[in-house]
Amino acid sequence: MEKIPVNLLLVEDVEDDALLIARELRRGGFLPNYQRVDTAEALEASLGAHDWDVVITDHNMPGFNSSAAIAMVHQHDRDLPVIIVSGSIGEDLAVEAMRLGAKDYIMKSNMRRLVPAIQRELADADSRQARRKAEAAILHLAHHDALTGLDNRASFRLKLESLLQSVRQDGGQHSLLFLDLDQFKVVNDTCGHLAGDEMLKQLAGVLLQGIRVNDHLSRLGGDEFCILLENCALEHAQSIAETLLALVRNFRFFWDNKVFSVGVSIGIVAIDQHSGSMEDILSAADIACYAAKERGRGVIQVYERGNVELSRRRGEMDWVRHIDEALDGGRFQLWRQPIRSLGPDGQHSVHHYELLLRMLDRDDNVVLPGAFLPAAERYDRMRAIDRWVVGTAMQCVGQCKESDEQIHTINLSGASLSDDSLCDFVREQIASNNVEPYNICFEITETVAISNYQSAVRFMHEMRRIGCAFALDDFGSGLSSFAYLKSLPVDFLKIDGAFVRNIANDPMDRAIVEAIHRVAHVAGLRTIAEFVENDAIIQVLRDIGVDFAQGYGIGKPEPAPMNCREALNRSKQ
Repeated sequence: MEKIPVNLLLVEDVEDDALLIARELRRGGFLPNYQRVDTAEALEASLGAHDWDVVITDHNMPGFNSSAAIAMVHQHDRDLPVIIVSGSIGEDLAVEAMRLGAKDYIMKSNMRRLVPAIQRELADADSRQARRKAEAAILHLAHHDALTGLDNRASFRLKLESLLQSVRQDGGQHSLLFLDLDQFKVVNDTCGHLAGDEMLKQLAGVLLQGIRVNDHLSRLGGDEFCILLENCALEHAQSIAETLLALVRNFRFFWDNKVFSVGVSIGIVAIDQHSGSMEDILSAADIACYAAKERGRGVIQVYERGNVELSRRRGEMDWVRHIDEALDGGRFQLWRQPIRSLGPDGQHSVHHYELLLRMLDRDDNVVLPGAFLPAAERYDRMRAIDRWVVGTAMQCVGQCKESDEQIHTINLSGASLSDDSLCDFVREQIASNNVEPYNICFEITETVAISNYQSAVRFMHEMRRIGCAFALDDFGSGLSSFAYLKSLPVDFLKIDGAFVRNIANDPMDRAIVEAIHRVAHVAGLRTIAEFVENDAIIQVLRDIGVDFAQGYGIGKPEPAPMNCREALNRSKQ
């Protein structure tokens, strides 16, 4: 049986006793590599000269004892186990030694306990070392990106906050670079996520080549990186950014016999005593980076506080954060506005409802979509919002059906029309919520339909195939409205409110509405007038023959009921 090596430091003034200890260990299966010392000076020197597994010390030596040895060992390394082997130590002294940190005490007259004690201490030391390694690994993962090994978002935020505190106290000029890779999605879509991950690892190395030793490069997630440039004025930061642009531009990624190149857009923001909070700085850097992308990608954009366009975008980014919080925290709501028939049957019943989106701010105030949808459209949040609306609307209709004929209209954006998976998502929501498709009408604006013509027509045909209806909103706002009407498979035409609100007083508006209504009926479509605010408008629309009306003169928007009891109570009011 192979013996186990053990590095042993013996604090023992009698050579024969040291030999006795070594012999006992050999007999127990160890191969001791030991050094004997008998003074404080020799112990101090030996502790720093080698890596020891165990220290064995006698209790009483001339001018030295186990208590002093334990103190010296723990001052050097508190994890190094100390065992007392003595011929004369009383119970009280042994207890005191254990209190000071000795792992065991063994009488020289009972050396059979030595080997089990050594085995136990070595096993405990291995366990402690494994635990420390695991804790270090966890700590590393908490502050580093698992893919690239760079600092992660949490570590970056800690360093940025520390730098801000330093700036407020001591001043100084620093800079932050926000980097977003251009065309990275091409690699992911073409070769898969393994290739994308490998590319990010290689690019992390490329970026490190372009910065100074004391700069902090972090991966925030996805294909976004940030670099903290300490003691770096804006002009120098721009020079570093130019270097990074060139490095990334010259980088080539090889995968599966294919060669890929990418670019990077960089936003720069100065950090000084005039800087706001950490969130303000990150928002400014993100906005500058997005502006760089819009200028053509592979571009550097410095954030300037007086730049009106960048300030506007900063406001939009604030809305983006509110949108993300609303999606994650359930702060969106569905409201509904009634649409009534203008015929004799419409006096006492609602033909259908348009479902409307609302947001609750942090103080639970209702925010209208006109405030946040422009930011959602610019910063690619519309698909997520539309999916929330569709899913919530289907739950509402499935749980709160007030009549078999009632239709609920759901608005969709152009971004969702180009989403190939939207049809499947709608079908899943209809099935899982037990909704009849004929109770659902999707609504898109004329502008969206024309701008996304092929996608719109394809989606309309697919939804009508399963039984859903379609409404074309704001009809008449485009120059080619009637030309497109022949090829768009819609059921309802919503007349642009701009022609309706003054129809009782403006002959031109009345003529336009009459023309739209006649063309719609020739095409087999039903018409809905928007912005119907009073009885005078309602009477003119009835005279023309418009089928339905929507507006404050018909009914104001209200929160959509989310259960049958709530819907029934409202219907009785």
